[in-house]
Amino acid sequence: MTEMMKAVQLHAFGGPENLLYEETARPQVGNDDVLVHMQAASLNPPDWYLRDGFRTLPPEWRPDPAFPLILGTDISGVVAAVGKNVTAFRPGDEVYSMVRFPENVMTGSGAYAEYVSVPSSELARKPRGIGHVQAAAAPMSLLTAWQFLIETGHDAANPFQPFAHKAVPLQGRTVLVNGAGGGVGHLAVQIARWKGAKVIAVASSRHETLLRELGADEFIDYTKTAAENDVRNVDLVLDAVGGVNMDRFLRCIRPGGALFLVNPLGFTAREEAAQKGITVSSTQVRSSGAQLHEAGRLLEAGLIRVVIDSTYPLAMASAAHQRAAMGGIQGKIVLTNF
Repeated sequence: MTEMMKAVQLHAFGGPENLLYEETARPQVGNDDVLVHMQAASLNPPDWYLRDGFRTLPPEWRPDPAFPLILGTDISGVVAAVGKNVTAFRPGDEVYSMVRFPENVMTGSGAYAEYVSVPSSELARKPRGIGHVQAAAAPMSLLTAWQFLIETGHDAANPFQPFAHKAVPLQGRTVLVNGAGGGVGHLAVQIARWKGAKVIAVASSRHETLLRELGADEFIDYTKTAAENDVRNVDLVLDAVGGVNMDRFLRCIRPGGALFLVNPLGFTAREEAAQKGITVSSTQVRSSGAQLHEAGRLLEAGLIRVVIDSTYPLAMASAAHQRAAMGGIQGKIVLTNF
């Protein structure tokens, strides 16, 4: 007899109202997988891009999946069962993960559900001293900041450029983080500060107090001042926003510096950057239990923290997506299942 569970399913691309809380079959556990009883799951931009059918991409790149889909990648929960080849985890362990990303970016990784099947290599034990909400909020944002700023951690072909992304030294350097109030940005501020950088945070004024508390040395309110006109000779700009005019940051980076683009689609000034001696680089965040274990030590020690914008019960995932659509997110939005 098939065991059932509650999940939030998407039966057609469109708005948040298309996310339906309903009953479906519990996932099967492969030999190398772990079944996790989800306690919390966080929202990330790929979730609402997929919900909308990735309409901003060229038609030939858009997904054509078999519905229904279960969105979400980031979870924290308790191990319910393990596959026969799994020895590192056992039932009852508290764990967290970014599940099957980017390979399931066009189909969803099943996180908005009571139970999630996770490859054991993508799991890490939940950092002690923080709850499931904070742990679920971390994985994609934390791994993105970590793989950009500390260590890429894999040798997969780079979809954005012909060369591998490499982190740059941060000790004693000046780092500007654009979009510092968001999920990736607020963790990048803290990681850069932890590595000994001077950090300039760029966000709207409502984030200033928080970002200074998190270690930003300087703050620029982008609604009042264009960062690229206000600073000069920074060593690294991490742009966690993307969109049009990313090339404007080339004006404030010193020769020999770097511009890291979390979302590089639309950047067209690589020739100008090369003429100025500026390295422009990006990478695709990838699941890694080992890196979550390593970066999780900072969460466990209180050296960094994940900021929670808001929480919603799993059954109200549509409302959580409506909150995301409003913008101005400070930290992460989290779904709870307890």
